[in-house]
Amino acid sequence: MSQRILTVAIESDTDVVLVRQRARQVSALLGFAKQDQVRIATAVSEVARAAYASGGGARAAFVLADGHTRQQLEVTVHAQQAAAGSEAAAMADTALVTAHRLMDGCDHDASGSAGAFAVRMRKALPPQVPISPVKLAQISAELASTPAGTSYEEVRQQNQELVETLAELRERQEDLLSLTRELEDTNRGIVALYAEIEDKAERLRRADEMKSRFLSNTSHELRTPLSSIRALSKLLLDRMDGELTEEQEHQVLLIERTATEMSELVNDLLDLAKIEAGRVEPQPEPVVIDNMFRALKGMMRPLVDTDRVELVFENEGITGPFETDEGLLSQILRNFISNALKFTEQGSVRVSATHELESDMLRFAVTDTGIGIEAEHLQLIFEEFTQVENPLQRRSKGTGLGLPLCRRLAELLGGRVEVSSRPGVGSTFVLTLPRSFPHPAPDET
Repeated sequence: MSQRILTVAIESDTDVVLVRQRARQVSALLGFAKQDQVRIATAVSEVARAAYASGGGARAAFVLADGHTRQQLEVTVHAQQAAAGSEAAAMADTALVTAHRLMDGCDHDASGSAGAFAVRMRKALPPQVPISPVKLAQISAELASTPAGTSYEEVRQQNQELVETLAELRERQEDLLSLTRELEDTNRGIVALYAEIEDKAERLRRADEMKSRFLSNTSHELRTPLSSIRALSKLLLDRMDGELTEEQEHQVLLIERTATEMSELVNDLLDLAKIEAGRVEPQPEPVVIDNMFRALKGMMRPLVDTDRVELVFENEGITGPFETDEGLLSQILRNFISNALKFTEQGSVRVSATHELESDMLRFAVTDTGIGIEAEHLQLIFEEFTQVENPLQRRSKGTGLGLPLCRRLAELLGGRVEVSSRPGVGSTFVLTLPRSFPHPAPDET
């Protein structure tokens, strides 16, 4: 619903000034802020000037209308004929551009044989209590009782508005300059930070290379004396140099066991160092599941306490050979199986192989009925030198490198390692591999 506020006839230059004054007064009484008052007055006066320049009778109507969400001020400037001449047409175009920029909406209608046109401008009222008909009647009465100012007063008012606008622009310019300086400082800080990050990344890369070389060299240097210690211990335990007392046998067994644990650590460190240095290249070949399972069963037999734990191998329908590095695959499965046997006091360790037809992937699963792993520790076990605290863990010491090594080896074979577990129920370690080894493209070799 629209409610009329005021109508002003535009028949002279003085009326154009009057329209600007009335536009400012109406917007002030409707609750617009000072800047919006200036915008409305400027837009209305520019359109009124263009209408007057057209040469026909014109008028400006101020109306309070209902908008979508809030009430809005509508100002319609109507001229009985369109602007004649290029100068008047250019003035009309400029006025329309100004109205579009300063108001929320602007519609230009041209119709009739004489070329009459109307420009309707809209500006939404600020959030406030809606203006009632009674309030609007009071506003109309106040406008009727307020005399129009002189042109001198309007010029003075415009100069004051200009000064205020320039002051605001200067303040905003200073804010912009301050923000620009702050952004420049921030940018310099970011550039410095990137440089520092790149420097640290380069240092880490060099440190990682040094670590890999150190592990590789150290592992080679330790392998020979450890092998000698194990061999000498075996000779002593076989009574090659005579009988041993009970205490001597206990001490030699301790030496052999410690040397064996150190050898396992050295081997794992060497394998990790080789992988990180890129010196481990898979050698894919046809692999038959049944043959590999028979070999694994023979290798793992000494670790199985047949009175308490059953080790079962199951080939679930995979008959033909598949392509992968059998040595690396066996190393992963041996690690899974030895861990399962280590932490299973009663029950079974089941090794299975299945072919997932949809993805054409092979799934190797090692499932035990052991102590299980808490959910928050499932990712922790794949960190290097990390082991979950448990009485069985303290009794069966390990290097903490087996599972991280398995994950690295699985990635080399184009697969992945996953684990699921429930404390007190058991764990399942799964290795998923492609049925055909993913050979690198020629440009990747």
